[in-house]
Amino acid sequence: MDLRVVSPANLRRLQELSRFVDELANVEHNKRQAYVGQSAFAHKGGVHVAAVQRNPRTYEHIEPGVVGNRQRVLVSDLSGRANIVYKARQFGLDGEEISGHVRQLVDEVKRLEHQGFQFEGAEASLELRMHRIQHGDLRYFELVQFRVVDEKGYMRLVVGTEGDYAVKTDERIEHDPASAWAAVMLKGPTGDIEHTAAEGNGPVNALDLALRRALRRFYPRIDEVRLLDYKVRVLGGAAGSAAPVRVLIESGDGQERWGTVGVSVNVIEASWQALVDSVEYKIYKDAKRGGRRVKAAPKPPRRAAASWRLSLIHISEPTRLRRISYAVFCLK
Repeated sequence: MDLRVVSPANLRRLQELSRFVDELANVEHNKRQAYVGQSAFAHKGGVHVAAVQRNPRTYEHIEPGVVGNRQRVLVSDLSGRANIVYKARQFGLDGEEISGHVRQLVDEVKRLEHQGFQFEGAEASLELRMHRIQHGDLRYFELVQFRVVDEKGYMRLVVGTEGDYAVKTDERIEHDPASAWAAVMLKGPTGDIEHTAAEGNGPVNALDLALRRALRRFYPRIDEVRLLDYKVRVLGGAAGSAAPVRVLIESGDGQERWGTVGVSVNVIEASWQALVDSVEYKIYKDAKRGGRRVKAAPKPPRRAAASWRLSLIHISEPTRLRRISYAVFCLK
């Protein structure tokens, strides 16, 4: 009808208005909603993406920016060369350098997706993998060992904010909620070993706090990271509690939000994978913004890892008291 209802400037705020209304109504934003949904201008298949790159009007009847939205290209097992090249450019990677690794990237994405990974909501994990394939391993620290305990009973270890600890014994503990704590031992970029522990609302929260506490010495800005969302999806429910799980984590630092993913038959291991990608992306992003490249941490010596494992074998005995003794040992 060609009737002017609102100005172009106001029309560009349509998606913002839609999200504001959803917040007021306390409903989840529908990502499939026309024009303003996150998936309204999303493209996935390889042929589909190749066509959009040549002429967006083949699949988009309007310019996404007109309504405040943007074009999105998803990477999955349906992806082709065009998807990978598009994402590499979006991430700010060198298009010419990445072109020689496109087939390797496509094969890697398909292999991981068949294992249960999903990068549509975890683009930070995808960007890190692209960077590693292009430049080699870019890990900024090396895990030596982590330990997670989730317990409930007559005796338990209470970890303080400064890493101090005490054994609590009280008959009333039986009616208290379960407690969780985690100890993390890692090697930083300087080669120094950092060993910290933290208590959390649950095992994943404790592991998250312990990891960030260990990294604080090497990367002070890691304190800016906050876990904003945590989702677990069981893959292949026929296996029951033995089925693999996919963990999706959304993190932010006040300036940007990013998603990471982990997959394992162990929910703690899957959570660890997503947590590590989350903090590594923060370090990587800050280094890229500063125009420098942080060196990967050296691998820990075999003797240190072996002695740690021997301690586990020697001290982890099936009595309550000795398990507490082991926990104290971890924190020394």
